[in-house]
Amino acid sequence: MEEYFEKLTNALLEKNHMLSYAQARTWVELLWGDFEATFAKAGHPYRGKELTERVVKEWIEHYGSKLHLFQNDKPSYKDLFSGGRGLLH
Repeated sequence: MEEYFEKLTNALLEKNHMLSYAQARTWVELLWGDFEATFAKAGHPYRGKELTERVVKEWIEHYGSKLHLFQNDKPSYKDLFSGGRGLLH
């Protein structure tokens, strides 16, 4: 998993220079987990890490440049995604 997360984190950092490494890594892990959970809840059989990687990579291509604009009030993410903390610019 580490290889997938590292590759996707680097892809996100290339698309969005406003995110710190920690923020990009968190986004990758959240997107990965969200896709797998949604896919499972929909009753689809597990199709492997390659499918999840492909979907997360597509999301990064389409939305990665704007992820730093996301606002989330969830306490577990608030420190990472609010107040400009960790933003590079």
